[in-house]
Amino acid sequence: MPGDRKTDSAAVTGRSCEEAPMILVVMGVSGCGKSTVGQLLAQRLGWSFKEGDELHPAVNVAKMHSGTPLTDADRWPWLQKIAEQMDAWRNTGRSGLITCSALAGRYRDFLRAGRPEVHFLYLKGEKSLIAQRLTARTGHFMPPGLLDSQFVALEPPTSEEPVIEADIAVPLQEMVQQIERRLRL
Repeated sequence: MPGDRKTDSAAVTGRSCEEAPMILVVMGVSGCGKSTVGQLLAQRLGWSFKEGDELHPAVNVAKMHSGTPLTDADRWPWLQKIAEQMDAWRNTGRSGLITCSALAGRYRDFLRAGRPEVHFLYLKGEKSLIAQRLTARTGHFMPPGLLDSQFVALEPPTSEEPVIEADIAVPLQEMVQQIERRLRL
């Protein structure tokens, strides 16, 4: 699982679902809008969608709910579940979107290892905007107090990774249209 960073082509290729399946990991810190953007984009593209938070073991959810950041040891079993979901889509030839913070480069390397159809959508935003969103959010186990730890753990994707960046300050519908154009579908 942990290992050296690999370098792949940064291009998010312009291929349609009909040509080959694509898997898009919607990533970023908690509160950046992964679920909202992922659901809307999946609906518009006609792709499968999975909320990655649903794959966290109960112990992880309890830990975060109590205000304790996850460790690498906590995250690896969850990342394995994310990878299993992506493999299920791959094995049936379906395109899909899955949410996953994927904060560290080693996590993204693991998720795309042997999976050339995996690309990342990095929802990038100012900490102050995300803090406002977290404060207004209800019904989620991730408390606003963990935002600082998310930014500490964040290793933004590099130009060598298959990634699209999206500015979360852009209105939702406009952002999703920009993402669709960047995917060139």
